Amino acid sequence: MTSANGSKAVVAGVGMIPFSKPGQSELYNIMGEKAARRALDDAGIDYALVQHGYVGYVYGDSTCGQAALYGVGLTGIPIINVNNNCTTGSSALYLARQAVESGVVDCAIAVGFEQMRPGALATYFTDRPIALTRFKEQFDQVAEAGYDEEKPRAPQLFGGAGAEYAEKYGTSLETFARVQVKARQHAANNPLALFQAPLTVEEILAAAPVYGPLTKFMCCPPTCGAAAAVICSKEFAKKHGVSAPVEIVAQSMTTDTTSTFESDSLISLVGSDMSRAAADEVYEMAGVGPEDIGAVELHDCFVTNEVLSYEALRLTPEGTAEKFIADGDNTYGGKVVTNPSGGLLSKGHPLGATGLAQCYELVNQIRGNADKRQVEGIKFGLAHNIGLGGACVVTLYGAAA
Repeated sequence: MTSANGSKAVVAGVGMIPFSKPGQSELYNIMGEKAARRALDDAGIDYALVQHGYVGYVYGDSTCGQAALYGVGLTGIPIINVNNNCTTGSSALYLARQAVESGVVDCAIAVGFEQMRPGALATYFTDRPIALTRFKEQFDQVAEAGYDEEKPRAPQLFGGAGAEYAEKYGTSLETFARVQVKARQHAANNPLALFQAPLTVEEILAAAPVYGPLTKFMCCPPTCGAAAAVICSKEFAKKHGVSAPVEIVAQSMTTDTTSTFESDSLISLVGSDMSRAAADEVYEMAGVGPEDIGAVELHDCFVTNEVLSYEALRLTPEGTAEKFIADGDNTYGGKVVTNPSGGLLSKGHPLGATGLAQCYELVNQIRGNADKRQVEGIKFGLAHNIGLGGACVVTLYGAAA
């Protein structure tokens, strides 16, 4: 977790463009370039000082990363393209942080973007097994109704997991709806969020049903957008006058273990076990606990997954998420502000950009310049980004010493 000289990497600058609906965005390479330029400007350094580039996207041909960064400059640096499903942006960040802390480079940039199509996520290569074949087969064995090839894949998995949780703990549909109510309330203060208009519990529950407890308003929308972060050593930051570095205090990446497929639980199947493992590793490395976290940007691709993630990240004990929500402990004035940005549900979810958009939000929170959505007294911010297939990245940010 630390470099050869024992120093943690810092985020020198962050950049993000407003998220938009498919068909209303600029082209992916333009979005990526803009986010990278904003991160460099925020850091106050020239692209010529960047030694590695890590660029994440899910839907695009090979070397789309070069197409984006070539617009920033033709410096000849290594540019590594990253595709790790919904964890893509955080995976690019993980590699950039690792390169800096290992001493391979002093400065790297992580960029994530996505130019998405309308509608649910779809399989692009139909002439070969999909990467989620094992997940489909396990869902078919565990879910009472079985897997339906005619319905979108992700809502079945996350909706089924939410139904399992609700049956186990008696969670009401209203509780799931309140997660989106809160998300819209937070997004109203985020000018970069896609959906800022408020929603009521009644409107959310009356929306078109999708799967299990999920309605349309309980699912994140397909989104286009980009975000970026400049990662460097503390020595580099000092040398080049970086004014507001934020430390990556600890970071963990996990993938699935046997429990994903052998527990006969849809909650495990959608990543709760690997989320808990990553969070536990981060807490142990950093020497802090969930009670020390002021804000969390967690992976709320569906309201059900936000509920599951409260417990996976140990923000509340197992089986208590409903009380956690009812008591307002997931928002301002409560125990921990979850998704002050509006989260995937309201800010949007351009797959390759999501993890870096989380970085953007938490870096600004720790700097104290998040404007109307500022979390008071924040010392640590936790990012949680998962992708089915599977991967989870948990990152702890704090003020640089």
